[in-house]
Amino acid sequence: TQLRGANEVPPNASPASGAVDALFNKDTNLLRWKASFSGLSGPATGAHFHGPAAIGANAGVALPWPSPLTSPVEGRAVLTPAQAADLLAGRWYANIHTAAHPGGEVRGQMTVRH
Repeated sequence: TQLRGANEVPPNASPASGAVDALFNKDTNLLRWKASFSGLSGPATGAHFHGPAAIGANAGVALPWPSPLTSPVEGRAVLTPAQAADLLAGRWYANIHTAAHPGGEVRGQMTVRH
């Protein structure tokens, strides 16, 4: 997914951008991801996958990213069956939080590509 301020709810005018690439193994429920970002208004104060939520809706943290929150950042986690179902249904989004944008400076909806 592409991370943009315009994808936040509500949208913001941050010039920051980024990307999250993830691989999900349906046999083991292992999710691996790598994210990169630049142009944030300040240091990242948090980064997470949130869900379940459709585009345009907010949700709680489903899976936090490991520290340190510097670009690039990588992580991995075994998802619960419910988390896996939400991810595969496109109901997870990634976002990065900063002090200036505590609700999230950049966001992108996770979508399945085959």
